[in-house]
Amino acid sequence: MNSLSPILILLTAFIAVFLEASFDGFRHWLGVQIDLLPSLIVYASLSSSMVTITLLAVLGGLWFDSLSANPLGITVLPLFLAGFLIYLRRGLILREQIFARWVLGLAASGFVPLVTIVLLLTLRQAPLLGWEFVWQWMVMTASGALLTPVCFRFFDGLDHLLVYRPAKESSFRPDREIRRGR
Repeated sequence: MNSLSPILILLTAFIAVFLEASFDGFRHWLGVQIDLLPSLIVYASLSSSMVTITLLAVLGGLWFDSLSANPLGITVLPLFLAGFLIYLRRGLILREQIFARWVLGLAASGFVPLVTIVLLLTLRQAPLLGWEFVWQWMVMTASGALLTPVCFRFFDGLDHLLVYRPAKESSFRPDREIRRGR
């Protein structure tokens, strides 16, 4: 891993949170604002170090909470838990499989809002719970599942485009002379 990858992940999180707060197209059409942070935490958990996961959870959670009605810092713990649980088992996860990415995006996008609701209830806040919340949770979970493979493809493309790859050396030299016979 190079130092460009964590910077790109954090920059993408900042832009995603800003677009979530400023673009109301999905909110008016579906009644739900799509959240990209769980998809980013899945990518960071499978591709980066624990420091990047922690930075993404803390900074992304604080950015998200500062532009929403949530108390400041409430989404940091759910994002970190989702990232940490995936990071613990990343050696067992088939990172290159689109289905595995989809399932992890589905799990993380469903896990983060539920843990956030539990934390809000623990802090004696009054979140709006009802059938509308169930609809919002289902759409956020499905959209997170669909966006996670897109996130992997985006960052793999950026990595291929921006990161220097050294040429692979071969043991065969074209100017070498091969002696045959006795």
